[in-house]
Amino acid sequence: MKIYNTMSKRKEEFVPLEEGKVKMYVCGPTVYNLIHIGNARPMIVFDTVRRYFEYRGYEVNFVSNFTDVDDKIIKKAIEEGVTADEISKRYIAECKKDMDAMNIMPATKNPLATEEICGMVDMIQTLIDKGYAYEKNGTVYYRTRKFKDYGKLSHKNLDDLQSGGRTLLVTGEDEKEDPLDFVLWKPKKEGEPAWESPWSEGRPGWHIECSEMSKKYLGEQIDIHAGGEDLIFPHHENEIAQSEAANGKEFAKYWMHNGFLNIDNRKMSKSLGNFFTVREISEKYDLQVLRFFMLSAHYRSPLNFSADLMEAAKNGLERILTAAENLRFLTSGAADGEMTEQEKAQAEEAQKYVRGFEKAMDDDFNTADAVASVFELVKFINTTADGSSSKAYLDSLYEELSSLTGVLGIIIEKKEEMLDDEIEAMIEKRQAARREKNFALADQIRDELLARGIILEDTREGVKWKKA
Repeated sequence: MKIYNTMSKRKEEFVPLEEGKVKMYVCGPTVYNLIHIGNARPMIVFDTVRRYFEYRGYEVNFVSNFTDVDDKIIKKAIEEGVTADEISKRYIAECKKDMDAMNIMPATKNPLATEEICGMVDMIQTLIDKGYAYEKNGTVYYRTRKFKDYGKLSHKNLDDLQSGGRTLLVTGEDEKEDPLDFVLWKPKKEGEPAWESPWSEGRPGWHIECSEMSKKYLGEQIDIHAGGEDLIFPHHENEIAQSEAANGKEFAKYWMHNGFLNIDNRKMSKSLGNFFTVREISEKYDLQVLRFFMLSAHYRSPLNFSADLMEAAKNGLERILTAAENLRFLTSGAADGEMTEQEKAQAEEAQKYVRGFEKAMDDDFNTADAVASVFELVKFINTTADGSSSKAYLDSLYEELSSLTGVLGIIIEKKEEMLDDEIEAMIEKRQAARREKNFALADQIRDELLARGIILEDTREGVKWKKA
C-alpha cells in the first residue's frame, strides 16, 4: 500500500510503527457554526482511508478533535449573549448529526481542547525548559528559528517568509524576539474564557492543542497525520516544531492532505454567496449522494461542486443501489443449492473487480478508480444474475458488492419505506412537542425523519414533507 507523503512529496510504501496497527490523527472542525461542505471533504476522505485500513485487517486508533475554544466561538457567543461553552456544545452536537448522516464512523476518541488544557500547559513548560519557548508579559512564544527543521513539511524557508512579508504574526508582535515566532499561550481578554497557568490566566494557542491531544491519545509518534491542505502551513508546520522539540522524536511518519473544494469553479466564500452547509445540502439530497460525489475524485485533487455534478453522483449511486436491490429481489425467489460450474467460473471472474478496487485503493487511496471498479462489478452483476441464478451465486455477488461499498461508506441496504400516515403521525407528534416548547424532542423527530429519507419544510401554510 502506497501513500503520498506531503513531507517527501512522493508516494511511499506504508509501514506501520506497530505491525497490524495504525495510529491516525485528523484535525477536526472549529465548532462555531454548522459545518460546511468544505469541512465535509476531509471527514469523508479520511473516514474512507480508515475504513480501507480496517478492510485490510489493521486495527485503527482514529483520533479527531473538536476545537472548542477559539476567537470565532467567542465572537459568536458575544453576538448571542451566551457562553462560549454553550456555542461549542451546540455545534458539536449538530456536527455529529451531520457526520452520522454522511455515514462517518465515530472516532476512537473526539478530544475537546478545553478538556486538555493541563496537558497543553505541561507541554508549553517543557518547551520553555528546553529553550524553545519564552514568556513576555503573560504571553508565551515559540522560538521558530531554534527548530532547525522548520519548514520541512510546507517546504518554506524562514528567510523567504520574512523577506516576502508572509506572516505568522499575531498580536504583541513587538514583544517577540523574532517576527516569525508564534503564540503558545495568550492572556485572557475581558469576557473571554480562561484557565490558570504559570504565565497568566489565559488560553492556549491553536497549534499546541493538536500537538498535546495527539500525544495523549496516540503517543509521541503516530503513523498518519491528516487534514485539509490549508492546514499544511502554518498549523501542521507548527505542530511538528512543537511536538518534535518537546518529545525529541519524529512526530508523524506520513502526512496526508486533501485538496480544496470549489463551488462552480470558484472558491467557496460567504461573500460570493456560494457557501453551503452540509445541512443545506441534506435538504436537496440524501447525504449518501454527497459522500459518493466526494469520492468521485482523488482526494488530493481539487474538487468542483456543482448541481450538475451532484445530479451525476445521484444517478451513479442509484445504479449501484438498484443493482443491490435487484440482487435482494432475485435472492428472495432463488432456490437453495450449490453454484453451477458456470456460476463458480463467474464468481471467480467477479474477483477481478475486487482486485481492481484494491489496486486502486492501495495506490494512495484512489477512490475515483475504486468507484470505477464498483461500476464494473455492477455491470457484471446486471449481466450474469437472473431468475435462474442459484442463491449461493447471488449471495456471493451481494457480499462482494456490500464489502466494496462498505469501504466507501456507501449504504446499499434500502431504507425501510415509511407509510404516509406514519409520517403524518410523527409530524403531529413534532408539532405537539414544539407547542409544548420541547424543542429537543421536536429536533429529534425531525432528525429521525431525515435519517429515514423524509425532509420537512416549515412553511407559513404549515409543515410540508417530501421524500429525499
